[in-house]
Amino acid sequence: MIQLVNEIQTQANVVYVLGTEQNTLEFPNMEWLSTFVEEFLKSKKESDFVKMSNQYFFFVKENADLEKMRLAGYAIRTQLDVKADNLTVVGNTDAVLALTEGIALSNYQFLKYFKDAAEKTYALKQIQLKGAFDAKIISDLNHTIKAVYWARTMVNEPVSFLTAEQLAKEIELLGQEAHFDVKVLDKAKIEDLKMGGLIAVNKGSIDPPTFTIMEYKPVNAINSKPVVLVGKGVVYDTGGLSLKPTPSSMDLMKSDMGGAACMAGTIYAAALNKMNVHIIGLIPATDNRPGGNAYTPGDVITMYDGTTVEVLNTDAEGRMILGDAIAYANQYEPELIIDAATLTGAALMVAGDRASCLMGNASDAVLAALVKSGFAVHERLALLPFWDDYKEQVKSSIADLKNIGGRNAGTITAGKFLEHFAKYPYVHIDIAGPAFTEAPQNYRGHGGTGTGIRTLVHFLAQYKGV
Repeated sequence: MIQLVNEIQTQANVVYVLGTEQNTLEFPNMEWLSTFVEEFLKSKKESDFVKMSNQYFFFVKENADLEKMRLAGYAIRTQLDVKADNLTVVGNTDAVLALTEGIALSNYQFLKYFKDAAEKTYALKQIQLKGAFDAKIISDLNHTIKAVYWARTMVNEPVSFLTAEQLAKEIELLGQEAHFDVKVLDKAKIEDLKMGGLIAVNKGSIDPPTFTIMEYKPVNAINSKPVVLVGKGVVYDTGGLSLKPTPSSMDLMKSDMGGAACMAGTIYAAALNKMNVHIIGLIPATDNRPGGNAYTPGDVITMYDGTTVEVLNTDAEGRMILGDAIAYANQYEPELIIDAATLTGAALMVAGDRASCLMGNASDAVLAALVKSGFAVHERLALLPFWDDYKEQVKSSIADLKNIGGRNAGTITAGKFLEHFAKYPYVHIDIAGPAFTEAPQNYRGHGGTGTGIRTLVHFLAQYKGV
C-alpha cells in the first residue's frame, strides 16, 4: 500500500508533482533532467515521463481538481512496467495524496483464475510517499483502499465460489482481523424469524441463505443509537422464474451482491480506522434461481414485519430480502438506516455508470452530507425526489404492497417500497450503475469497483449524529 518515507532511493522510480513547491523538490543531479522539466512546464501537457534504463521519472502538473490527479495516478500505473517493484511519489499537497490514491486503486488486480497469473501480476506492492503527511491520514487511506480491494474481489468472484455461506465466512474473517463482532444466522434461524422475503427468494436454490449481522461499537462512540448499514447480498441473480436474458444481463449477475460488499467493506474500514461511530451492518444473502420450489409471480409473501407483498416479478428480488433486513434493523432504534444495493436497471437509465442514485426520508442535512462525501471522492450521488405520491405505484389490490411499481420512476418506487419497512430515518443508495464495469475504466478497474465504500467512509468520518 502507501508508506511514508524520508528519502528517495537511488534507483527508485519517482513521481514528481510540479506546482507551487516545485523548487523545493529534490531532482537527481542530471542536467538533461532539469532541461526536460523546464520544457515540460512550458508545454500544454499535464503529465509526461522519461525512462532511463529500468528507471522511470514521471512528472505531473499539480491540479486543484483532485479527480484529475487520481486519473493521473491511473495513467502512471498503466505506463509503469508490470515488473517494476518500486515507486516513490514526492510532494506535500492534497493533490499529491489524490494522485497516490489513484495509483494505489489502479494497482488492484483479480487474477485468481488465470493460468499465467504470475506473469500478469504487478510487482509493485508498496508505494512510497515522501512528503509532510500525518501518519494517521496515510493509515486511514490504506485501510480504506484495502476495504475497496476486498469488495472488488468479492464482486469479481463467481457464485461457483462465493455462495451466501461463503460470503458470510469472508465477512467473519474481516471481523476477526478488524475486531468487530460478526454473527451469522443460518437457514433454520432465518425461518424461525419468519423472514419471508429472504426465504421466498431462496426457495429456488439448493444453497441455503444467510443473514449476517456485524457490529462495530467503539467505547467512545459519538452516537448513542447506531447507524445501521444494510447491503443487498444476492450472490447470483438469474431473475428467478422471471428469467433474465443472458447477454449483458444475467452474465453480469455475480455482481448483484455489490451492496453487501459495499457495506461490509465500509464497516471493515471504519473498524480498522478506529472511527468513533457505532455501526451495525446487516447482510441478507442468497442466490435467486428458478429451480426447485421457486417463488412465482402471483405469490403473496409475508415479510419479517408482517407486511404482505404480492410478487409480480421474481427479478425484483433485492427489495424482498432488503425489506426483511430493514425491518430487522428497527429493533436497534437506529438514528439512521442506510442501504446500498444494485437494485434497479432503471438507475442506469437515470445516471448511467457515472453516479449512484440517492433518495430517502432522512434530514436534508444527512442527504447533503452524503452528496458532499460522494463528490469529495468522486463517487457522485444523484439525489432523486422521494415524494409520497410514488407510494401509490407499489400498492397492491390483494396485499399490502406489490414488489414492482411499473415502468415509470422504477428506481424511486423501489426505494419507496423499501421505505415502508423503515421506522427510523432512512436513506437508499442504488449503486447499480457504477458497481461493475464491463470494460476497464481508469482506476475503478474492470469488474467490481467497490463503489460506495470511499463515500461512506468519508461520510462517517465527518459524522456528528442526526
